[in-house]
Amino acid sequence: MDSVVYEPSVFSPFDESTAVNELAAGLTFSLNGAPHPLCLLAAGHLQAHLQQQQEWEHNFGLPGNAAGTIIGKMFGVLIVRTKDNKLGYLAAFSGKLAGGNHHAKFVPPIFDGLEPGGFVNTGMLKLTAINEEIGILEAFDDDASAEQVRLLKILRKNHSTALQHKIFEQYHFLNKAGTSKSLIEIFEHTPSGKPPAGAGECAAPKLLQYAFRHAMEPLALAEFWWGQSPKSDYWQHGHFYAPCREKCAAILAHMLGE
Repeated sequence: MDSVVYEPSVFSPFDESTAVNELAAGLTFSLNGAPHPLCLLAAGHLQAHLQQQQEWEHNFGLPGNAAGTIIGKMFGVLIVRTKDNKLGYLAAFSGKLAGGNHHAKFVPPIFDGLEPGGFVNTGMLKLTAINEEIGILEAFDDDASAEQVRLLKILRKNHSTALQHKIFEQYHFLNKAGTSKSLIEIFEHTPSGKPPAGAGECAAPKLLQYAFRHAMEPLALAEFWWGQSPKSDYWQHGHFYAPCREKCAAILAHMLGE
């Protein structure tokens, strides 16, 4: 049987050893409990990569990082067994990293909203133009300008809502049975009835999507925070956390279902 071909540097195989194989023996995927030893091994490899790589710069707020806005980041590792029985891991980051969606060693996004010439950039440019026009008109203290500002704010809200809906339409998630559902379908039966902003950008869905697309068996997942935490949040550098409930629970319920 021919070997399966993966995107360059995305699948990271473990060194073949009795110890690694014994740790993977009988392992079944679960989101519960402490990180599996293989996840700790993979996370250690990934953290070493984050400290040593020279391909991109991102200010995590750690010693040696570039100056500027500090943006800590959630990373994930997924232990997988490939179709040709190789054991290794996949890595992903939540949101964007160093201003981009594509970096060596990491799985790609579900949808790349940064693609040049795409509808997202076009839509954001329109929002910027509306905001600039509002700013100019607000400098005039008269009723006519106030009415124009009111109408422009309605236009801005409608455009923003339509743009967000179109973005959500681009996200489709596979489950382990190969069934695909859109982000809108996944959230339509939740209490809010719609996806929250940023849904589909977290590490766990990216990892499972790549695994299912490439006939890999997920064995274990772990996510850790890297860098300083925003003042309003509680994440601590190097600590492990379960996937978030607000953005990920409904997506993962579909992806891990039959």
